[in-house]
This record gives sequence, C-alpha cells and structure tokens, in this order.
Amino acid sequence: MPLARTADLLAAAVAAGRGLPAFNVITLEHAEAIAAGAELAAAPAVLQISQNAVAFHGGRLLPLARACAEIAAAARVPLSLHLDHVEDGELLRAAPAAGFSSAMFDASRLPHAENVKATAEAAAWAHRHGLHLEAELGRVGGKDGEPPLSPHAPGARTEPAEAADYVAETGVDALAVAVGSSHAMTTRTAELDHGLISRLALAVPAPLVLHGSSGVPDEQLSAGIAAGLVKINIGTALNAAFTPTIRQYLAEDSRVTDPRKYLAPARTAMAEAVAHLAGIVTSRARSRPSSA
Repeated sequence: MPLARTADLLAAAVAAGRGLPAFNVITLEHAEAIAAGAELAAAPAVLQISQNAVAFHGGRLLPLARACAEIAAAARVPLSLHLDHVEDGELLRAAPAAGFSSAMFDASRLPHAENVKATAEAAAWAHRHGLHLEAELGRVGGKDGEPPLSPHAPGARTEPAEAADYVAETGVDALAVAVGSSHAMTTRTAELDHGLISRLALAVPAPLVLHGSSGVPDEQLSAGIAAGLVKINIGTALNAAFTPTIRQYLAEDSRVTDPRKYLAPARTAMAEAVAHLAGIVTSRARSRPSSA
C-alpha cells in the first residue's frame, strides 16, 4: 500500500486508544524484518532511520530511505518513514525530499532556553514543508554509549507543567518524555513511572513518545500505553534478536562464506521480535485522560 504518513498513524492510534510501534532501521534486513513482522501482527508501524544510522551509511540518506519507502509501499500494512534523533539542521532539511513524513529533532543536550529556541525554529520549518515534528524534553539516558541515568539525576524525569509549556512554546507535534526508560538496554528491567505518564498525558496536548522501549517489559509497556504513551520507539530489541542468530549460525558452520545463509535466519528472528512487540503495543487499549 502507499507509504503512510506518521501523523495519520498517530492520529488513528490516539483515536483508538492504542500505541503505535516505531522500529529503528540500520540495514536493509532491518527494514524487511520490520515490514514482515508488522504484517504478522497485522499492525501499522513506523520505519525509523536515525542520524547515527545515516552516518553509518557514509552520511548518505537517500539509499536507505528509498529502500525503506519501496518496502513500505509493498507491505500489506500501513508503514510510514520517520527520521529520528536529528541534531543536524541540514539533515532535517533533506527529509521531505527523501520521502519522510516526520522527524524527531533532538536538542535535548542543550540548555533549556536554547532547546526551546532551536526546536521552535525546527518545528516552524518542518510545518512549512509538511513534516510532523517530534522533540524530547528531559533526558532519556543511554544515547551513544552513555550510562543509564539515575532516577534522581537532573532531567531524568519530564515534569508535566514544563512539558506543557515546552509544547506551547515550540509548536511540536509529539513529545518524547523521560519516564524511566533508557536507550540501548539489553535487559528488559526498566520500570516506568506510570503515575507521571498519566499526569503528562493530562498536561500535554500532543502524543507522548517513549524512547528506549527495548528495556521495558511487556507488562510495563502495556501499562504505559494505558497511562497515555502513544508512539513506542524500539531499536535494540531487534538487534538482540538479529546478532545472536548470526553468532550461533557462524559457530555451528565456521566454513560458511555466503552472507545470505546467516542473514536470512537472523532477519526471520528479527521479524518475530517485531511481530511480538507490535502486538503488545497495538493490542492494549489506552484509557482516555481525565481530570476527574
């Protein structure tokens, strides 16, 4: 089916009271596995390419983006294309022509006033060019190899009043919040602050996004979506299925040289992980925020 728009998938998820899974793409096999897994789960999904993934491909955005768009167009479920964790303004400006309908502009490392200014400028530009823009407030630890944040570290939790002001001042369409998860976790031991999520959902008029979802157990994800999370970003969980499968295959056959021999089962393992997580994210209805 035609490449979907992230804004439309988010709106449908909000209307249905369900989550929207968003999976990170690093290689062509990732994109193929995400499409296959989403089809198995009969779920819409977002294909996400991060600035780090673009750097891995030599700084060239178009080859992987166009491959993802073709895979999405051939899928039997709605898939959209999202440019994730963009800090480079030039890369953001390349997004519309490359087929992206949304992007996440990441100014979270900047002091708050600078974050607001840079994000407001990015949002204004994005809206003039038809892009749905996500941003982050608070610090979701684990980026680029940094350790997870202590729950008591500055910025480790997003405050509802500050989040409401931030969305109003920047004009962003979705907000990634710090509520207990961390990027790049290989164990599913994160504990979300569900009370905070509920307060954020009441305070913020934009869909809430959870980064670092790979480290969150299924029941915690379900409860987080019930409390008000909508877009659920997942990356490391795919690699945790992909890489051990390759490692096992090579350990059992040290003479293999054809990469298709080990990439095929690894891609299948990744698709199964996608199907499981997409099912969890889309099958739990969310309570509608209420001030009562």
